[in-house]
Amino acid sequence: MELSIYNIKGEVTDKKVTLDDSIFGIEPNEHVIWLDVKQYRANQRQGTHKSKERSELSGSTRKLIRQKGSGGARRGDIKSPLLVGGARAFGPKPRDYSFKLNKKVKVLARKSALSLKAKNNAIIVVEDFDFDTPRTKSILELTKNLQLADKKLLFVLPNQNKNVYLSARNLARVNVITASDINTYKIMDCVNLVMTESSVAVIDNLLKA
Repeated sequence: MELSIYNIKGEVTDKKVTLDDSIFGIEPNEHVIWLDVKQYRANQRQGTHKSKERSELSGSTRKLIRQKGSGGARRGDIKSPLLVGGARAFGPKPRDYSFKLNKKVKVLARKSALSLKAKNNAIIVVEDFDFDTPRTKSILELTKNLQLADKKLLFVLPNQNKNVYLSARNLARVNVITASDINTYKIMDCVNLVMTESSVAVIDNLLKA
């Protein structure tokens, strides 16, 4: 697939970039995309939730009512899970939600996500750019020039760029990531993928079989 390269003014340049069909042109596998997104979100969970069970709750162990003759069910002490303020039966305990995925599955998931974006014409390639100083206005002007001001965007840069990152940090609908850190969740979480010219080569080297 061949795409035109835009400059930061939103104008089409004479340059073009060829997206590798083995990365951007495969048949998307939705199941592996789901698996990779599930793993990413699971890894974000702290797993520090905890509620007290009967043995951990302080309170009197006196039997509240007699065993028989009340016409109601038997009732133990005040820590019973049936009572307001009582313990919780089978409550959550600290646990690790992370799970393993094979490297080949994760690579296929990223390729599938990129191919899905390419199939939907949701990938835009721009010339390598930088800002002199961090300014939110600069990134807003860029999105307007590309006619993407109302879209949720993911900017993919070849390497860390502090000025670009700080310029986009205050915008809820704009994220910035390096090509080496790109993942399936971030790709699927945006409407349009804005890649710089150099980041395409980094992704090719990273995902090429």
